[in-house]
Amino acid sequence: MTAAGFSAAAPDAALAALFVPFESPELQLPADGRVLFLRARAGVRLREMAQPGWLCEQSFMPFADELGRNGLRVGEPEVGEWFPLVLVLPPRQRDEARALFARALRHVAPGGIVLASMPNTEGAKSGEADLAKLTGTVQHLSKHKCRVFWSTPNTAGIDHALLAEWLALDAPRAIVDGYVSRPGLFAWDRIDRASALLAAHLPGDLHGRVADLGAGYGYLASQVIARCPQVNAIDLYEAEARALEPARINLARTQRECGRELVVSVQWSDVTRGLPQRYDAIVSNPPFHQGRADLPELGQAFIISAAEALQPAGRLFIVANRHLPYEAVLASRFSEVRTVVVQEGFKVIEASGVRG
Repeated sequence: MTAAGFSAAAPDAALAALFVPFESPELQLPADGRVLFLRARAGVRLREMAQPGWLCEQSFMPFADELGRNGLRVGEPEVGEWFPLVLVLPPRQRDEARALFARALRHVAPGGIVLASMPNTEGAKSGEADLAKLTGTVQHLSKHKCRVFWSTPNTAGIDHALLAEWLALDAPRAIVDGYVSRPGLFAWDRIDRASALLAAHLPGDLHGRVADLGAGYGYLASQVIARCPQVNAIDLYEAEARALEPARINLARTQRECGRELVVSVQWSDVTRGLPQRYDAIVSNPPFHQGRADLPELGQAFIISAAEALQPAGRLFIVANRHLPYEAVLASRFSEVRTVVVQEGFKVIEASGVRG
């Protein structure tokens, strides 16, 4: 656990398995040392293997920061930039994974290799089958309860129509009630029930400058705009960079539909490290897990950051699963804490009177 609240370094099985083919004659690292690593994660094996020519792409800020602290170069490849080796840690969400495979093919040099690793319990066989659909031929091995698979794409064997189709899977798309989102975001294809419960219980007298912490694709912030006419500025903070474009689109639509024009900011940020601004109110449906593991410290870190950023008369509104232990940290930071509603396994809490 880092001070920021995220367990950012990930010495997990998929990362360890990814480098197993290089321990035998199966594969060799590129002679020029140039490697692109999509959805890279920090870990011991990566530190051992990485060279100065490696480029690590990671859209989740705490993980990107951890890569940087490990001395790795973090960023995005240029359009038309090719690498002799592209490493991939595909996500569980299949559309997102397919788009990632398509991007890997866009950046692998002629004669180069695309290499991926996935846990067996998170769709590894499907991932291998999907890469084979694009490239035609895939090799694999199993290690650490993961499947490692790779291909040397032949231009003649690539299904270019499928490649274009899968690249488009990552574009923001319409979901429900006029919102847009993209695969792999939290509750990406629906309105999250907990967020909807909080939105339904937002007081209409919220005013001034408001922040939404862990804003996702912007549903809750859009509801603030629609329900709270005295709010004149809203800042969204989200650690997943892929959520920022949908959030901007959704907030612009909400302002048009409401006939309002607010000062809006959508920021890529790890809010557990603090906020740069003071607020009259803060709303949040804070995350409480990382992968499949419960991590209530995340939500507690959100509460601490919110308390430090609120004006003396400011108010915090959060929603959480009923069982999560937030009351003690709330009581330590606010003089008044009340449960607004408990419904369908969730609780909405209002906190005010920031303690000095």
